[in-house]
Amino acid sequence: MNASEARRWMERFFAAFDREQQALTDLDRRSGDGDFGANLRSALNRARTALATADTATPGDVFDVVSTAFLNTGGTSGPLFGMWFRHLAKATRAETVGVAELARGFADATATVQRLGGAKPGDKTMVDAMVPAAEALTAASVGAPGDLPEALTAAAAAARSGADATAGLLARRGRASYVGEVARGVLDPGAVTVALLTEAACS
Repeated sequence: MNASEARRWMERFFAAFDREQQALTDLDRRSGDGDFGANLRSALNRARTALATADTATPGDVFDVVSTAFLNTGGTSGPLFGMWFRHLAKATRAETVGVAELARGFADATATVQRLGGAKPGDKTMVDAMVPAAEALTAASVGAPGDLPEALTAAAAAARSGADATAGLLARRGRASYVGEVARGVLDPGAVTVALLTEAACS
């Protein structure tokens, strides 16, 4: 993956979020305060604008731009996504990166989100999709260098499975934890967004 391909990944993610924004907002309204879609739309609009004029020589440069846009967003999820992208950027500062670099970036980024937010798998948060995606990439990076499209496809499937599983969970972190059983049966919008992001990498 080079900088141009990283840009196209982000563009596909922006488009996927645009399509799903109302659904994500509805999920948050049923389990939180309903501002998730608006906050992330604001971040992604800033990212689009910044990337249009940014000089990006490596994938890490692209992810840095997106990170800054998220870090300047209100709410909780925006800054957590911002830190996730910041650590992904640190691992991808080469003209071309492969499975090993992306695996390290996903792992470091996810560990940072867990440390800052205090969530673990099963808590009904974005971590429920981040952890399996990172684990899938790590597994693909072990031993001989893996095929990047194949690794990303596995990560996307793992993220989507993790996001889908949040419907049956009782939230222990985030706004959804305040409403208890009311949020049972509702997908976590942060986890769904992680699935969209990871799927966009292999579209």
